[in-house]
Amino acid sequence: MRHFLRLLPLGLAAIALCAQTAPPKSHLKVGDAAPELELRTTAGSPFKLSDYKGKQTVVLAFFPAAFTGG
Repeated sequence: MRHFLRLLPLGLAAIALCAQTAPPKSHLKVGDAAPELELRTTAGSPFKLSDYKGKQTVVLAFFPAAFTGG
């Protein structure tokens, strides 16, 4: 039983690694320029990526599970 309990975390880690899904396919490659996009900020104002081109660095972060309870 003790041997089983020692191997259980290793087995769970192996299952978790195998369960990872492949990233979605995209025509973009590392180093490509970002495509033009327009989004709404959390405050509701428009955000156009082109407004910042050549002016400052922009970092976009997506949290698909945010505020979903999951």
